[in-house]
Amino acid sequence: MLINRLSVWIVAMSMFVRCLALCLLLLAAGCSDDAPVRKAMVATANTHASDAAAAILAQGGSATDAAITAQLVLTLTEPQSSGIGGGLFMLHYTSDDASITTFDGREKAPLTADERLFLKPDGEPMAWPDAALGGRPVGTPGVISALWKAHQKFGRLEWASLFDPAIRLAEEGFAVSPRLHAAIANADHLAADAAAAAVYFLGDGDFGEPDIPVPVGHVLKNLPYAETLKLIAANGPDGFYKGRVASAIVDAVRSNRVNPGLMTLADLASYQAIERAPVCAPYRAYRVCGMGPPTSGGLTSLMILRLLEPYQLARLNPEGLMAAHLFSQASRLAFADRNQYIADADFVDVPVAGLLDRPYLRSRSMLINPLRDMGRAAAGSPPGTAQAQQAAGTGLVENGTSHLAIVDMDGNAVSMTMSVERAFGARITAGGFVLNNQLTDFSFVASKSGKPVANRVEAGKRPRSSMSPSLVLNADGSLFAAVGSPGGSRIIGYTARALLGLIDWQMPMQQAVSQLHVINRNNRTELEDTGVGSDLAGKLNQFARLAAPLADLGHAVEVKPLTSGLHGVRILKDGRMDGGADPRREGTVVEVVGK
Repeated sequence: MLINRLSVWIVAMSMFVRCLALCLLLLAAGCSDDAPVRKAMVATANTHASDAAAAILAQGGSATDAAITAQLVLTLTEPQSSGIGGGLFMLHYTSDDASITTFDGREKAPLTADERLFLKPDGEPMAWPDAALGGRPVGTPGVISALWKAHQKFGRLEWASLFDPAIRLAEEGFAVSPRLHAAIANADHLAADAAAAAVYFLGDGDFGEPDIPVPVGHVLKNLPYAETLKLIAANGPDGFYKGRVASAIVDAVRSNRVNPGLMTLADLASYQAIERAPVCAPYRAYRVCGMGPPTSGGLTSLMILRLLEPYQLARLNPEGLMAAHLFSQASRLAFADRNQYIADADFVDVPVAGLLDRPYLRSRSMLINPLRDMGRAAAGSPPGTAQAQQAAGTGLVENGTSHLAIVDMDGNAVSMTMSVERAFGARITAGGFVLNNQLTDFSFVASKSGKPVANRVEAGKRPRSSMSPSLVLNADGSLFAAVGSPGGSRIIGYTARALLGLIDWQMPMQQAVSQLHVINRNNRTELEDTGVGSDLAGKLNQFARLAAPLADLGHAVEVKPLTSGLHGVRILKDGRMDGGADPRREGTVVEVVGK
């Protein structure tokens, strides 16, 4: 009996010791350096913006919080490309339920505008450079409204706190980069705007005229912009769309001596960004999502991908002749439909489902001749359309834009493209920020051959865009990549080719955004000339050698600089992330590590 009791006691003590050891082990693991590491990543077009956004993520901010801070900083440090005086399109991915939400912050035409906006007294359309200058082309800005709506839904940190980095940088100043200096020097008429001249130019000593662009390294401060940010931080959208800032915008637009515009305080007070459904379609083993109308970017880039679906691109050399030829042909077909059908869906019946219909795109894909350029493609007749009821409009002139991609600690992501249109927009400022010239994205001509153009000017309408912020999901709904680019209507080709790099050619993100470009917008086939001194210059001869073989296939080839600004983040199956910043610009990727 004693032996049995002793045995039971020994077994019990042994189990106690084991349990104690296990508890101590688990406690130690929870406090050790081996605790799970959480990561986030930022890719933007400027190091100040990337660093500021990364700091927001390190404080526990969401991807949306970080995107807001990045845009506010970019307004200051990359004013030629985007800013609060312009517009944006944002895609947001929520990791909890694999859902995608999009925000349309595109500018709007004034409520008093009509199809005569860009017509001269004789009824002929204005020359684009004349139309793009001054108050006439300024659309009601949408950035602040869109960022506010996104923050209301997905923000974690206080709205006002997201403004601190940009306010501090505007007051303390930052060193002017070579790219910013060059943009200022090339921005005709910018110095004629007194407020812009005070920030971006130095006097030459001759009557103090401000016509010398601030040099590289100059510490640029923008105190009027800091004051504007303080008002918006304290008052939300009302700090922008009402009061002092709104009055400054309207005054700059309407009092412009060269080209006065129509915007009123009522246009600003009534502006609302819109939450829209994304446009998504399967491609290979993935699901690719973009922004719907009024941008043409999401639909057109998806059309390019699905037109190429019958071809085994993975077996082709990404920089080879056949890959370039097939891509150009799919681009021709997609742009033909883009120009015919896509505009602001609040004003035009855009056949979204029809344009992505797989049988329709398969029939269009059969028009591709692997051995011959098809020439200018005609628009098709996707399901649900009546092509004969409207005329095509091209609208290929778009320029000043930026893109960012952010993934936060919880796996939520933002892919956001924002723009003031051409470099420094309308070349006028208000409250320390540049005003856009986005209304020149409308068709200047309202009708052709008696048929209305979908993208014609109408009161309160959003002009068609090419911005293509994109998200790629794995088959299980988890996030694979966030990517996009500036570049005007070439955005579509830049983004689509990056998506092919990620999916078909399984490239790391940096390689995907660094690829040399081939572009066709249903006209010439453009091959990238990287230029002397570029990080990509060593590849020039390798890619430019395609010019002659493409010409032999019937292409009209033009070799020229193609300055994209692709930025993206990719998530690998093991949870690691890799990012890419386009070497053609001055962007950076920052990884944030936390626990």
